[in-house]
Amino acid sequence: MKYIEKFQYITHDIPYLSHIEQVQLACEAGAKWIQYRCLSKSDEELLQDIKVIAEICDDWGTTLIVTNHIHLNGKADIQGFHIENMDADFIALRKLVGNDITLGGSANTVENLIRLSQEGVDYVGYGPFGETKTKPNNYEQLGLEGYQQVVKALKAQPISVPVLAVGGIKTYDVEALMQTGIYGIAVSGAVNFADDFIEAYQDFYTSVKESAVN
Repeated sequence: MKYIEKFQYITHDIPYLSHIEQVQLACEAGAKWIQYRCLSKSDEELLQDIKVIAEICDDWGTTLIVTNHIHLNGKADIQGFHIENMDADFIALRKLVGNDITLGGSANTVENLIRLSQEGVDYVGYGPFGETKTKPNNYEQLGLEGYQQVVKALKAQPISVPVLAVGGIKTYDVEALMQTGIYGIAVSGAVNFADDFIEAYQDFYTSVKESAVN
């Protein structure tokens, strides 16, 4: 089984803080896993970012995952991809990138999460937990009950794919979420828009680690 970090940080398009600056701050805060999520640049611009970010991550021993853009595989030191398209064919994607690359997917229903697991994803981002402005969508907010239900459903299968809560999560939500038995948590806005980026990251990280039940 591949290494999957329990607390995952996701970059975001912010006018006053570049993706590279976000990654540098996250690594200084102790980030073990960074998901570069940029949907606004050309391939050339993406690769310029990714090559610099990959060097930063390498210096800090941090795993680098790229959102979508799987066609960039092999063009930079990328450890994996997170595919947001919930209808993506992960069997085909796995054949495309091989077994060494980490593949994560997004899900909003138990049925879709189970399908992703059957198609060989290494982890699933399951959400949104609550209201999020980072990634606006019309999907139903799951709330705490949604994660309690999915953990119960996966145990009944049984399915062991790591499931991370994502979408509108605040530090005060972490303990209750982790106590449901989910694997971990992924955040973006709650760190990126905090008054103190590094402090916010470390508060999340500590809370996730201390609240984990598996």
